[in-house]
Parts: sequence; structure tokens; C-alpha cells
Amino acid sequence: MRIAAVLLSATALAPLPATAQLSFAPAIGDHGVLQRDKPIIVEGEAAPGMSLTVTLGDTIAQAKANRDGQWRATFPAMKAGGPYLLRAATLDAAVEAKGVMIGDVWLCSGQSNMEFPVRRALDFDNQMNSATDPMLRLLTVPKATSTRPLRKFAEPASWQASTRETAPEFSAACWYMARELRKAEPGVAIGLIDATWGGTAIRAWLDPVATRSIYGSQDAALLETYDRDPLAANTAFAPRWIDWWRTQDKVEPWRTPDAVTWSPVAGVGPWDSLNEPALRGFTGWVWFRRTVTLTAEQARGGATVSLGIIDDGDQAFVNGKPVGNSFGWSNPRDYKVPGSYWKAGANEVLVAVWNSYGTGGFMGPAERLKLSLADGSSIALGDQWRYWITAAKGAPPRPPWDNIAGLGLIGNAMVAPLGGIGLRGVAWYQGESDSGQTGYDVRLRGLIDGYRRQSGDPALPVLVVGLAGYGAPGATPGESGWAMLRDEQRRAVAATPGTALVSAIDLGSRTDIHPGDKNELGKRLARAALGKPGPQAVSARRDGSDVVVSFSGVEGALTSWSGAPVGFELCAQSCRFAAAIVEGSSVRVKGDGQPVTRVRYAWADTPVVNLYDAANMTPTSFELVVE
Repeated sequence: MRIAAVLLSATALAPLPATAQLSFAPAIGDHGVLQRDKPIIVEGEAAPGMSLTVTLGDTIAQAKANRDGQWRATFPAMKAGGPYLLRAATLDAAVEAKGVMIGDVWLCSGQSNMEFPVRRALDFDNQMNSATDPMLRLLTVPKATSTRPLRKFAEPASWQASTRETAPEFSAACWYMARELRKAEPGVAIGLIDATWGGTAIRAWLDPVATRSIYGSQDAALLETYDRDPLAANTAFAPRWIDWWRTQDKVEPWRTPDAVTWSPVAGVGPWDSLNEPALRGFTGWVWFRRTVTLTAEQARGGATVSLGIIDDGDQAFVNGKPVGNSFGWSNPRDYKVPGSYWKAGANEVLVAVWNSYGTGGFMGPAERLKLSLADGSSIALGDQWRYWITAAKGAPPRPPWDNIAGLGLIGNAMVAPLGGIGLRGVAWYQGESDSGQTGYDVRLRGLIDGYRRQSGDPALPVLVVGLAGYGAPGATPGESGWAMLRDEQRRAVAATPGTALVSAIDLGSRTDIHPGDKNELGKRLARAALGKPGPQAVSARRDGSDVVVSFSGVEGALTSWSGAPVGFELCAQSCRFAAAIVEGSSVRVKGDGQPVTRVRYAWADTPVVNLYDAANMTPTSFELVVE
């Protein structure tokens, strides 16, 4: 699928002209699914003021387009069934959706582990023997970003029945969940909406209300400025980036480029392909410098600096002035720079490139890198670069318009167009990109509130997948960004009725951030959807010198495989591993006479765990205050 990873302008919200074509909202179409057992909302567009008659089978509803051309029809709740013909008609036009089922609709969203396709999951070939299911319908939302909520997807999208041809590219966790739910209620059709994007931060999925509430009016105003004037927004944001840089390195290459030693690099391309040993496999920050000579006339006219795609992030300067900041491995960088930034003679273009994972650098092709001048000519920038590797390693502040971590940009383009479509629930699997950043519980609760606002259901169920393990297990107690995030997921779910946490902590891989056992994860999601999310720690109390941790959601009793439970720590000023024994739906952590204020479990990026209940469900990482 082609990625439409472009910032769509606010003009997408302009009122429809009187001749606009009658249409349904983008998630409504042939072979789609509408939510059973609750009022059915059908939305679409028409000429402003136009009256419509909308029919669903034999049921009729009336609607009228508002001055923005939006209409909504509401049908009474219906039981599972179909197929139905859905039809919306004016006096001179009509639109139809054929083969529509009434059943359960699930939105599956998040980053790469939710995007992870069926074809890459374990046991793919065998699982495809049962992939064909006409009652399981799939809709994939095209990737896009927008500074404001949109009404339409970036590209057309259509519902498809699950088959050997359509299932392989769909979200594996989502598809396996639905397959289990189909077994539980064979007569109920299930519609799955896959709105996913690898590498994205949770803040990119927030709705405008949550964005403003969490990040404040200053960043919201910056985003509005970017809509009108990207350079002005970059100029306003740059001091934040520069202040951060000064915590990383004392050298400021954009101000004094000759203060460092630059090495020539042959052409552009991923670092691993440049025959530069210092760049091979490098993660961190590399500065690139290119000198461009302009005439006085060329300088006065201004120019657009095109850098192609950069992996992962960049901060660009022209003659010491910031001109652009972005992040992402699919979006080209095109920074418009006014004539006042240029000068006759030699001009310095400097780009700080950050690579956080895998290969990095200018992705090319070389012809994509150029300086486009006002007179229509261009100067090639695909060669003559020099580079300098800095010791800086930290993650930079991200601007609110950041492609895959911008404030609500992905939610605006990939979730907002769903409108008020009824949902059975949401399955959310994300957090890797937020690891090490505090406050995930606040962001997650904001996300959940946004789903519920949009759907009109204040009790909409939301299933949250706790991060799977990744990386080497800790040999001694220590801090873990992934464990902290799992615990923040747990706390957000515990504080939000109608949600459930599904642990995937034991399904991870030390060497692969994308573990393949999505079949088991789907089964766990399905159990949570049916009201059985698995064991979760709820409290810790003193009992003599011991600490007793109580769990909810335990089926049968807890069991520790291959010996006593491992991974428990008792903490005061520092933490230490502690022996433990299972006592039904509780675990007794043995004290050692030292002070105890907190108890932790599975506190590592990839912890060793062996605690399960009778349904093969395991708790995720947690830290509890001992009462």
C-alpha cells in the first residue's frame, strides 16, 4: 500500500459546494459492518441543506445536510444479522452500500506490533488454511497525517472479506483476536478496522481535546502557526531544540561550522551503504554540511531546500538559522527558505541527523536532494557533503507537527474520519516509542477519553496490550523504561472503568522488537474482549516481614512454572531480588529483615517470568507501594 504520509491542509474542512457528490462516511461501504445492539449512526456528505432519506433494509431514517455538507441518520439498535442494503437518497441522487452486516466492529490501532501483518506471524502457512471467512470483514485505513481533524481518508479504502488473499497484509493481533471471537459467537459478523502506523508515539493518536489538555495551549498554538507558516513555526520551536542540544554537546556547528573536523562522504544513501566504517551500524547524531554558492540574484529570490527522506530525524540550518525539523522514515523534507536567509557567495547548509534504530542518514535518491530556486532552476545537492559524528546520543524534543509523533496528527487523519461509527471496542498496542518518557498513563487515559468522545459511548471498552519483552534480561535489579511504561499502562487501566490490560510480556524476544507469536496474543485479546483479561496486581500488604501481593482476574489459581516465582523485588532506597511462593491468587514475597516500601515484578525490558494462571495468562510488570 502506498503511504500517504503528507500533512493535509485545513482546506479539507471547507464546506462542500452545492454540486458535491452524495456519499457515505469513509468507513461505510459495500460489505461493511455496523455495530449491533446500540443505535446505528450513519453519516456522510451532501450539498448543504439537502434533505435525505436513508434506509437500512426495511428501516427508514431522515437526515439533512448542515451548512458544511455533513449529514447524520440514526437507526434504532438492531440484532446481529444481514446482509442489508444501506441506501441514502436525495430527490436527484442516491448512494448505496451493499452486503452490509450488523455485528461487532473493532478498531485496532497502535504502532508496529499492532501493524505487524498476518503473513509475518508464526505458523502463517497453516493458519491460512482457515483464513477464508465471509463473516469476518477487514478495513485498512490509509496512512496520513493532518494538523486538523479530517472527514475523509487520504485515499479510498474498502471493506473486504477475510480470505487467503486479503488476510496476510492485515494486522495479525487484530485478525487473530477476531478469529477467536468468531468462534465464541459464530453467527455474529465482525468488522475490523486497522488504523496502525509503525514507530508512532501515542501523542500522535490523541484527539484535539486530549492534545490541548495534556500539552497545553502553547504547543497547540505552534501547530496552528505551522498550518499558516512552517518557517515561523520552526523558528519558534528551534530554541527548544537548541537548549536541548546544549545538554548534549558544547559545540554548536550551525553557528561555527569550522569548529569541528569534517570528513567527506561519497554521495548520499543509508549510512551502511556509504563505505564509511565510522557510520556503519551507527546510532546517534551525525552532522552533515554542504556549501552552496549563489549569485546575489539567486539569493534574493529565496529557495527550497529538499533533502529527500531522512532516517530518523533532522534539524536543518541555513547560514546559522533554523529552517526545518522533522522525524520519520517515509516523509520527504522540503524546507522553504526566504531570500533574507541567503547571501551572495558561499552559503552553509547544515543538517543534524538522528538515527535511533537500524540504519540512518539521507535515504536518497541523490536527485531528490536539491536547492530549488525562485527562477525555476535548481542546484543539485546529491553530493559534496561532509560529515561529523558527535558524541550526543539523546532523543531530541519533537515539534508538535512531527510526522509520526506530532500532536494528534495521525488521529486527525486516520481516526477522526471514522466519525461516529459504532464500535464494540478498541484494541490498542503501542508504547515502544514512548519508552523512557514518563506520563504514559496520562496520555493513555487521554487517548481512551478521545475514543469515547468520538464514538459517543462513555463506556466504550478499550483493550490495552502491555509491551512484550525486548532486549537482554537484567542480571541485577535496575531501572527499565519498558517496565516503567508497562506499569503506567497498568495504572491507567486500573483507574479507567471499562478497560482491560492484556499482558504480552512473555511473548517477546530478546533480539526482535517485533515478536512473531501474534496468534497467542490474539487469543488473549479475545479473552479480554469476553471479560477475562487475566491476572493483574492490585495491592501489596505487609504480613510480618513478608509482603503479600494480591491479584485480580485470576482463573483457577496462580502457578509458577519450573520452580518458585521469579522476578520479584523488594525496594526501599534500592531494590533487591526476593524469593516468593504462590498462595492461590496471591504471591508471598519473602522479606529479609531490610526496610521495604515498594514491591516490583518483572522490572526489566525483557524479564524472566514464570507466573501464570490456569488460562495461560500472566501479569505484566508492576510496582506497588506496600501498605
